[in-house]
Amino acid sequence: MQPDNVFLPAVLIPVYNHEAAITVTLEQVLNSGLPILLVDDGSDKPCQDVLQQLAEQQPERVFLHRLPVNGGKGAAVKAGLRWLQRAGYSHGLQVDADGQHDIDDIASFIAQAQASPQSLVTGYPQYDKSVPRLRLYSRYLTHIWIWINTLSFTIKDSMCGFRVYPLMRVVPLLESCGNRMDFDPEIIVRWFWRYPDIINIPTRVLYPIDGVSHFLLWKDNSLITLMHTRLFFGMLARLPRLLWRKLHG
Repeated sequence: MQPDNVFLPAVLIPVYNHEAAITVTLEQVLNSGLPILLVDDGSDKPCQDVLQQLAEQQPERVFLHRLPVNGGKGAAVKAGLRWLQRAGYSHGLQVDADGQHDIDDIASFIAQAQASPQSLVTGYPQYDKSVPRLRLYSRYLTHIWIWINTLSFTIKDSMCGFRVYPLMRVVPLLESCGNRMDFDPEIIVRWFWRYPDIINIPTRVLYPIDGVSHFLLWKDNSLITLMHTRLFFGMLARLPRLLWRKLHG
């Protein structure tokens, strides 16, 4: 484990059956010069084989951590963040495998994280016409609940999976968070409850290279609804402290 004053970031990419996109995404991320951890979230064999080949091509830069069964994006990110901390890294930069994030922004994210190493640096999506309308509108509904559950507009977007996490601070929060698409919004709310240090960076978002979405409409929406309910009652329990922070922060 690194001392608090050492800044040693690595990239974390959760992957589930994105064999058509991950090669392009990884090639772009390699340009950042950072070490990269691929977390195979129980992918099928075609994707397993691609990930194995990619790791073998860059054994000093690209590491592969396999999960035996598919647990969901949140489960993969949790496993990856814990792996990075055990390996001695200080920060984990999460990037989606499907190519929707603007990899050129990695340098800006890392620079912000290095300047404010105790802060969570998160993307604030700037969409083009490729974004599905339904997904865009549903995000705004989630934003409203996030603002209610934090009593703050600090979090500009809670669902963007392009983030830099300080590992010493975030790993203790993981156990309370969901394992699927509910992870990204829940972890940032729980982070805000504990630490107000959040930096939002505008970043271009595209949809996506391989056209594969693992969002399960009924299951994931149900989990997200349960998450918002859970967070609402958590907010009520923290209401005095949040109000004090709002009034005196």
